[in-house]
This record gives sequence, C-alpha cells and structure tokens, in this order.
Amino acid sequence: MSSCCDDNCAIDALQDRQRGTLRIVLGINGVMFLVIMVAALYGKSAALLADSLDNLGDALTYGLSLFAVSRGAAVKAKVALFKGGLIFLAACVVVGQIAYKVFVPSVPVFEVMGAFSLLGLAANSLCLYLLWRHRHEDVNMSSVWECSRNDIASNLAVFVAAGAVWLTNSGWPDILIAIGLVWLLIRSSMRVVSSAVAELRAAT
Repeated sequence: MSSCCDDNCAIDALQDRQRGTLRIVLGINGVMFLVIMVAALYGKSAALLADSLDNLGDALTYGLSLFAVSRGAAVKAKVALFKGGLIFLAACVVVGQIAYKVFVPSVPVFEVMGAFSLLGLAANSLCLYLLWRHRHEDVNMSSVWECSRNDIASNLAVFVAAGAVWLTNSGWPDILIAIGLVWLLIRSSMRVVSSAVAELRAAT
C-alpha cells in the first residue's frame, strides 16, 4: 500500500505547496523593494518609502516563513513573533522619515508616487492571489497573509496621496498618508504578535 495513504503524505504535500508559493512572493517583494525604494528617494515621498519598507519587511517575512514551513507549531509561532517585530521596526523607520519631512518640508513628485504605487498594487495583488488559499493553514501562513493584505492598502493609500499632492501642490498629503500607513503597520504588528503569543502558549 502506498505511503501516501497516511497523514504524513498530506502534510508533505501541503508544505511543498507553501514553499512554492513563498518562493514566488519572496522574489516579487525583493524586486519591488528595490524598485520602489529608488522611486521613493527620487520622488522624495515618505508614503512611497513606507511602501518600499513594507516590501522589504515582506521579503524578510517570506524568507523566515520558508524556514518555518516544516517546523513545529512552537517554531512557527516564534518566527511569527519575529515577523511582528519586523513590521513594528518598519513603522519606526517611517516615523523617522515623517519627522524629517515635517522639519525639512518638500513637495514629492506626484507622477512618481502614482506610477509606482500602481506598479506595487499590481505586484501585491498577484501575491495576495497566490497566498489566498494558504491564509488559514497555520500561524506561519496566516501572518504572511496579513502582510500581503496590508500591501494592497498601502499601495492604494500612496495612490490617493499622489492625487492629493497634485491637487494641493503640498507635501502634507504625503505625510498624512505616511502617518496612516504607520498606524496600519503598528496595528498589523500587534495582531501578528498576539496570534504568535497565543500559539506559543498553546504549544507549551
């Protein structure tokens, strides 16, 4: 009788699917981090910078998630806890950029903000589609899904900010949207950390 009749085969198949998806979204987010970071620096946009750091955090998250795929519940929970910390760190970096923009004001290049927010939206929509089926499988994949869902909101927010910068010829819409993205990152971080802590307690 085939060994694939037992639960181990189903688990192995699930882990293989998770690895395949994570490798794809890791590559997408790594490339998008570099592209959007360059665009953010060129366009002088704090909101676009927040978007690029979100992509970097996601790339690191997906790499850690690949490591955790075949590990036990406790290891997955610890990795998710670390991912929550990374999201919070990204929020802190954006807070620093916002403070700089307040004291050294400038008007971002709205064309750059709009174009690259739409490019990011297309890339992250693909990631969200790929991760959809994995969102309830375990705490590891659930935290990955959380990151990907945040990306869509970030891209849309930056696009709105670009339009507002164009209408007002001011850098304040960029700053306000960046503040909103910081709130989103912190909220996401708290959710991932609380889920990881609950999972750790259950595992021990």
